[in-house]
Amino acid sequence: MKITRFYATEDGESRFDEIEIPIKNARENEGQTALFSNGMLSPAVRFVELPTGFRTGWHHAPTRQIVVVLSGVLEVGTSDGHTQQWGAGEAFMPDDLRGKGHTTRTIGGPVRLLYIPLPQDFDVQRWI
Repeated sequence: MKITRFYATEDGESRFDEIEIPIKNARENEGQTALFSNGMLSPAVRFVELPTGFRTGWHHAPTRQIVVVLSGVLEVGTSDGHTQQWGAGEAFMPDDLRGKGHTTRTIGGPVRLLYIPLPQDFDVQRWI
């Protein structure tokens, strides 16, 4: 499964990057196989609702986290001028805790999100 990560570069700018999360841990259930990624702990999962017309200026992610869009469409912009949109069922990883940060806005209506903060010592490379 691929998700988009955005991060701060060495010079403080922000960029998008795609990472692959392996979903290869198999579990059998009544003759069917379900596949899972490696697990990780989260300190404080939250549900968030952003209203129609919500827009931010440049800001950092409050913590490293995975965000899952539950409904609506969310757009994020990075400092290199690129934007990307996510809709219901899609996930991304804000990881730009320093530098210029990113912008965020809702597209066409309110957006409901699930925030899954990552542990302080979370290592993306060990997880994937």
